Amino acid sequence: MALLEIENIHTYYGHIHALKGVSLDVDKGEIVTLIGANGAGKSTMLKTTSGLLRPRLGAIRLKGEDLTRYRPHEIVAKGVVQVPEGRRIFGRLTVRENLEMGAFAITDPHVIESNLERVFNLFPRLRERQKQVGGTLSGGEQQMLATGRALMASPNVLLMDEPSMGLAPVLVDAIFDTIRQLHAEGTTILLVEQNARMALQVASRGYVLQSGVVVLSDTAELLRQNEMVRKAYLGES
Repeated sequence: MALLEIENIHTYYGHIHALKGVSLDVDKGEIVTLIGANGAGKSTMLKTTSGLLRPRLGAIRLKGEDLTRYRPHEIVAKGVVQVPEGRRIFGRLTVRENLEMGAFAITDPHVIESNLERVFNLFPRLRERQKQVGGTLSGGEQQMLATGRALMASPNVLLMDEPSMGLAPVLVDAIFDTIRQLHAEGTTILLVEQNARMALQVASRGYVLQSGVVVLSDTAELLRQNEMVRKAYLGES
């Protein structure tokens, strides 16, 4: 049994059928990436997984338990935590306050302090800026903060939605170095990323989504070699 199982998910925006029977799975300790063009349904899949959107059909299971009946904050408490597209930090709160917000579902203060120390070790810049207002951080620092906030919830599965969006190339490299480090520590990650080349370098497996349908799934290595993927998503002729 996979840690996270997504089976035959159908999600709608009103009358628009956004996800049309999407199925995928993520094993414990794995990085799995979901790639596709803008509008393919990648972010919709993550929002559905985290409960922000309700599927009309299908099941999403964590350790065999169906999550689709739970509300978003309950899904976070179960261990599925999202780093949202565009960071979406609390701009008027300090760095530390943002991080503490991520631990809202944890009642043990020792766990909170341990998670905080983990985040500060992963992102030393956040330790230096913990009293700074979040909205004054750079884009890269805000991405660190959004990731750190999610880690404060002790996730079983980390959902990452376009972590490199809007960042300079040197910061993109830093973000993917962080993803590699999280993987080395055993964090399970479902990654949505427009930069398919970088995503397929860090992931072990991947799914290609087109118009709300999974059209291809394979190991990351074989996806990098696939002619359709190379032409459509890697910019190769």
